Amino acid sequence: MGNMMEYIKMAFKNIKANKGRSFLTMLGIIIGISSVIMVMAVGDGTANAMNSEVEDLGTGQISVYCSNNAVTAETWITPEDLEAIKETIDGVDGATPNDGASGSTVTGKGEFSLSLGGGTEDMQKTMNFTMKRGSYFTAADVEEGNRVCVLSDSDAKRLFGSDDVVGMDIEVEIGGISGSYRIVGVTQQKENTSFVSYTYEGMPVSLDVPYTSFEYFGWESNSFYSATVFANDQASGEEVVRNIIHLLESRHQCAGEEYFQIESFQDMLSELNTMLAIVTTFISCVAAISLIVGGIGVMNIMLVSVTERTREIGIRKSLGAKTSSILMQFLAEAAILTVLGGIIGIVLGLLGAMGACGLMSASMGSAIHPGIKASTILGATLFSCGIGVFFGIYPARKAAKLSPIEALRRN
Repeated sequence: MGNMMEYIKMAFKNIKANKGRSFLTMLGIIIGISSVIMVMAVGDGTANAMNSEVEDLGTGQISVYCSNNAVTAETWITPEDLEAIKETIDGVDGATPNDGASGSTVTGKGEFSLSLGGGTEDMQKTMNFTMKRGSYFTAADVEEGNRVCVLSDSDAKRLFGSDDVVGMDIEVEIGGISGSYRIVGVTQQKENTSFVSYTYEGMPVSLDVPYTSFEYFGWESNSFYSATVFANDQASGEEVVRNIIHLLESRHQCAGEEYFQIESFQDMLSELNTMLAIVTTFISCVAAISLIVGGIGVMNIMLVSVTERTREIGIRKSLGAKTSSILMQFLAEAAILTVLGGIIGIVLGLLGAMGACGLMSASMGSAIHPGIKASTILGATLFSCGIGVFFGIYPARKAAKLSPIEALRRN
């Protein structure tokens, strides 16, 4: 232990005696470690923020849709199917068909394109909003086919210049047929939802309406290509999916035909996280290449140091220094160079990640915090140590193998 402390002191002394060269040697390690730390912290932070927002939407959403075989056989999801799912399958909190129509309207603010999303009162479970004014349409509205609608506060301001519009009517034209929808509610988007919301200038105004209201415009409302089922947090997603498939196949007598396909929100989130992890890992590996370059730099400088200190090595060996002592001396110096570079790189990487997340938060309007993991920091530290030892072995062995006579003769 005492000998090791002596090697470390000698290593620090030599590093201090060549500050400029030592810093340049560490620079590759610093850049590599800081890049890897920053990329992984930003990647994990982005994934955490995205997962948090998606969980607010409800990871219990299950999309049910008809396969090509079902479309060919003209087998569709019916309102009765959805009622059966809600009533008979444990763990299901609601279900809604995914219906829709495009239309237009004219207000005092001008002419606007409309996107009408039709469903049941359960459709509000799919949206990442809170009610700002009024309320969502009800089961009675769906049953009676009432022409009522819910829209966002931003769309209300586009149409009327104010979000205080509950009770007002919107004149809608769909397929050449005109009719009015009474506004019963205005929604407000939840905070920190930049990953799951997207708007652009000129996009259609969105209205949520009972799917049965489309009958006024000549649309049938008794069959659908797709629907959304909502499972509660306590339910087993896989079991709910199996039960939905079994129920639909039983009702339509199409067991084994694969008429109905299902994709859960949790599956989509897992795929998204996997893709993000692959991208983060790839970028980290590219950044880690500079660590190899830095390690080669350490080896080069250590070889120069061996050449410069040949006489010192010869004197030490002539005085009885063991080969292992010379080896440990140079290995310690190489390791210390990379460890110091690693520590500086970790600090700069964390600061860089905080800065990058801060810029992303400001530009996207969503709070993103660096995903700092102890395992990442520990791994970076061990890796930098390993780089130092690995690339320091050759110069250290070269120094240790010098004979005293050969070493003294060179100077």
